[in-house]
Parts: sequence; C-alpha cells; structure tokens
Amino acid sequence: MKANSSAIGNPPPVLSQPGMLWGLFGVVAFSFTVPFTRVAVAGLDPLFIGCGRAVVAAGLAAIALALGRARLPTTRQLMRLLPVSIGVVAGFPILTSLALRDVGAGHSAVVIGVLPAVTAVVVAVRTRERPSRRFWVGATLGVVATGAFTLAGHGALGTAGVSDLYLLGAVALAAIGYAQGGLMSRELGAWQTICWALLLASPVMLVATVIVSDGRLPHATTGQWATFAYLSAVSMFLGFFAWYRGLAIGPMTTVSQIQLVQPVLTVTWAVLLLGERLTVSLVIGGAAVIGCATFTVRSRVVAPSADTTARREADDPSRAALR
Repeated sequence: MKANSSAIGNPPPVLSQPGMLWGLFGVVAFSFTVPFTRVAVAGLDPLFIGCGRAVVAAGLAAIALALGRARLPTTRQLMRLLPVSIGVVAGFPILTSLALRDVGAGHSAVVIGVLPAVTAVVVAVRTRERPSRRFWVGATLGVVATGAFTLAGHGALGTAGVSDLYLLGAVALAAIGYAQGGLMSRELGAWQTICWALLLASPVMLVATVIVSDGRLPHATTGQWATFAYLSAVSMFLGFFAWYRGLAIGPMTTVSQIQLVQPVLTVTWAVLLLGERLTVSLVIGGAAVIGCATFTVRSRVVAPSADTTARREADDPSRAALR
C-alpha cells in the first residue's frame, strides 16, 4: 500500500467504498443503543448496565479469541489498548447510562451528535490525516443539522446540567477510543481489537458489577433484560467488529462522519418500534443530516507523507507489515 493511498481525488459513490460500508454497518448496530439504554434504565441500575454489559461482552470476546486462535498482543500493544478500554468499554457506556436516568433519548442525541466531529479532530491529531476545508465545513454543518433534526423531533434541549456533563465526557472518551481503536485494528485486526480491549477491562468491570448489584441478579422485566442483552452482545461487541474494520480501512476522519446518520436511524427505530410520531420536520431534518454526511465523506483527505510514514515505521516496525 502506498503512503498516499488514502488520498481521495474524485471519490466513487460513498457506499461503494469498503470503509464506508463497514462503518455504516457499525452505525446501524449502534443506532439502537440510546433508545435501548433508555428502556433498560427504567428497571436496571445505570451502573449495572454500563459495567455489566462489558462483562457479558468480555465473556463473548474470550470465546471469540479462543475459537479464532488470536495471537496474544505484546505488552506495548496492551498498553496502547488502554485508551480503547477506558473510552468505549468503560467510559461511554457508564456515562451515557448515568445521563439517561434523567434525560430522554432525544436530548442525549443532540449532545452525542458532536461525536463525529470530535472523533475527526482526535484522528487528525493522532494520525496526521489532513482533511480538506470542505470536510470541516461539512462536519460542522453536520453537527448543526443533527442538533436541529433531533430538536425537531424531541423539543427543546432544556437547561444544561450534570447529565450533559456526563454526555460530554462520554463523547470525549468515545472519540479517543474510536481513534485509538481504529489504529490498533490496523495492527491486531478489527474484532481482535475490541475483544482484547474488553478482556483488558474485564477485571475492573466485573468487580464494579458485583459491587453495584450486591452480588445478586437485579429484578427487571423481560423487555428490559432483552435490551440489556442487545447492549451487551451488539452495542458492546459485534457492532465494533464492523466499526473498527471501517475505521481501519479509512480514511478514519472520513469514516467517522458516517455517524452523522445515527440520530436519523435512532428516530426511525423509535417510529417503527416504539410508535413515536413521524412529522414533516423530521423528514426534512433527516434528509439534511444525510446530505451533510454525504457531502463530508466525499471530501478529500490527504494521508501522512512518505517521510512521515517511514519515520513512524522506524519507531514502530509493526506498521511496516500493514503496507
């Protein structure tokens, strides 16, 4: 692979690009997370949801790694997996669960709507990808359109409070976890990255789950346990197989913007599954969000120069194997 292979001049249709397709599969899986978490917190402790789903996912990860005979990461790689464990295994699930005790899914979607832009910033700093001005314009418009779309469906944002701090913290940690996970996926593989990150965090998450639940299985309805199962098996596990594969193919700044369509999908599921009302403003807003996402992902991204790549491979020989 040449050093400039991720530069996009006249890109093909968005969904013909493998990275975009895998990213979209991941976003579809994640789009159920906020509404299902909202259902789950009605009967289960938020901390139990945030920690417990990681424990269940870690069990699935152990099985996958054993069946796949995955190679054990080096000590250095395990250290570099820590931001993934902290960001997407622990931080985002716990903080969003705490926030969703007091705010609705729509309110949360407004705040979380900045995640694609924050992820792009972290990736740009971390990888030295250089998105064009058009990209940043599209990303900014996408944030605005996402907020307007969600507000159209769920009303005013309301007064900021502790829940918004939880959500902003979740966004920051998720952006770091996405960027680092995308990089590690180029070394370890997409599914291996999330599996090892889950196992790395599992001792702490298991202890936290036992403490929160007092060592007993909480009482909840069948529906609440069903949503918890989805959060564990899909939002915390299978969804990352596709998402990290998309980011690894890249360019990561571009693939991250696929998440702009997540609020649109979330509201769609709310209409189809929960009976929420579909309005004209929602349709118009959803079209605007999708338009911004398409505009952004078709923008030019320049990869690091050959000299920069060579210097990085000298520092980390494992990068050379990816070329």
